[in-house]
Amino acid sequence: MEKITSIIPTFNSEKIIRRCLESVKWADEILIVDSYSTDKTLDICKEYGARIIQHEYINSALQKNWAIPKASYDWIFLLDTDEELESGFVEEVHAVLNSPSDAIDGYWCARKNLVYGKWVKTCGYYPDYLVRLFRKKCRYIEREVHAHIDVSPGRTGELKHHIIHHDFTDLNKYLTKFPRYMRYELDQLIKEGRKFRLREVTLRPLYMFCWSYFYKQGFRDGIRGLLLSLLHAYYNFAMYMKLWEYEREKGDR
Repeated sequence: MEKITSIIPTFNSEKIIRRCLESVKWADEILIVDSYSTDKTLDICKEYGARIIQHEYINSALQKNWAIPKASYDWIFLLDTDEELESGFVEEVHAVLNSPSDAIDGYWCARKNLVYGKWVKTCGYYPDYLVRLFRKKCRYIEREVHAHIDVSPGRTGELKHHIIHHDFTDLNKYLTKFPRYMRYELDQLIKEGRKFRLREVTLRPLYMFCWSYFYKQGFRDGIRGLLLSLLHAYYNFAMYMKLWEYEREKGDR
């Protein structure tokens, strides 16, 4: 039987971490990579026998890539603090690792994103595939935001059971994340050499709303779909306005 290290990145997660830890207590090792929490997060993690390492947070990809080599076992299962596993997930993981293929280095997992407690299947929110079970040799692509694990040249498989993501429970808390994510997005746009264009703050937000609300059928999820579609539009508008500000400060505008 292959042994597994479950990696959980944390920062001041005392209100939600216990549900996540309950979902991974089956793992042979729980490895917490903490960004110097100041609440009771680490005390709760210790209750589950977790091994704790701490590292200054720069971005998600760098944080995870720093932690992966420190895992004790060859297979890694990564879970965020606002996630848990649905029934049957663990049994499926054990089944695939009991009859492993040497060519498979990672497994795609679909997420059920919950918005105010309801599973949203529209707005491009489902199935939201991510590689979360992978071999220790794999690394995240070094992007400032929305980085994914790179399993090449190996092959990937797919798990049938879901990760449940408690994505959106409070509008104010959700909006407070925007400045941080927009900073990462701005850094990525600058790194890619992107330049501000007026269409990015006029046509792009309209396109994103229509894509989410009509093409991806957000209207089927009522107020949740409308909210997510509007936030998609706003996020894109604000992100490119940040790029305009950056160019203005440099004297390019």
